[in-house]
Amino acid sequence: MKKSKCVFLDRDGVLNEDDPNYVYKVEKFVVLEGVAEALRALKKNGYLLIVVTNQSGISLGLFSHEDVAACHEKLQRETGHLIDAIYYSPYHPRSAESLTRKPQSLLFEKAIAKYGIDPAQSWMAGDRARDLIPAKKLGMRTIQIGHEENSPADFEVNSLLEGVSVILKN
Repeated sequence: MKKSKCVFLDRDGVLNEDDPNYVYKVEKFVVLEGVAEALRALKKNGYLLIVVTNQSGISLGLFSHEDVAACHEKLQRETGHLIDAIYYSPYHPRSAESLTRKPQSLLFEKAIAKYGIDPAQSWMAGDRARDLIPAKKLGMRTIQIGHEENSPADFEVNSLLEGVSVILKN
């Protein structure tokens, strides 16, 4: 069976504007410029698109699973429903440890198993080192969106759209 290639994507700061106080109100959920174009280019080149995101505000009682679902519906609408799957961890280290929370790799492993993904042909785009650590552990190449000291990224770019050109060249 032929394995699929995939681009795993962090959500906040990669696909939508980030907010240190969490992004959970659909009316404040703003898809970043160039994201829809970037996703179309990846899809056109045969990549599965899977979001893996920490949504720890759920376990802190700041917002609900329904709030997250509404934001994800808006993301899908505004990007042409190109995302194949969205996995999220609702846990925060203050309330519960979880192997689903990045930098752990369980959500990646679930997607790899479900979709028959080949990590060696796949990428992770994230804006924090914790997004990239599980991907590196699983043998994927990584792209840092923005700059973070001591990032384990293979490549550093300013936007997902810029990252797509790196992916398609490599």
